[in-house]
Amino acid sequence: MAGESSSPASYIRLVQHLIEKCICYDMDKEECVKALEKHANIMPAVTSTVWKELEKENKEFFETYKKDQGGQRTGPSPEQSSASRSSDDNDN
Repeated sequence: MAGESSSPASYIRLVQHLIEKCICYDMDKEECVKALEKHANIMPAVTSTVWKELEKENKEFFETYKKDQGGQRTGPSPEQSSASRSSDDNDN
């Protein structure tokens, strides 16, 4: 377990901070769990538990976040679309 020498409370705060960073990168819960396991050696059960508690404490935020994510996951962003169009145009 990462941070074994520190208290359980500080470990949970670390996981919460890392989850908040994942949210800044528009990751969903599953992506966040995988990223923290791979890059921070955080057990998936810990990340899931902390995520669930954050959802309870911030219900409105997570409802909006999930709705926004649903819309973003349907296709490329406008920036990605225009970038790919402009690079295609240069091929002619």
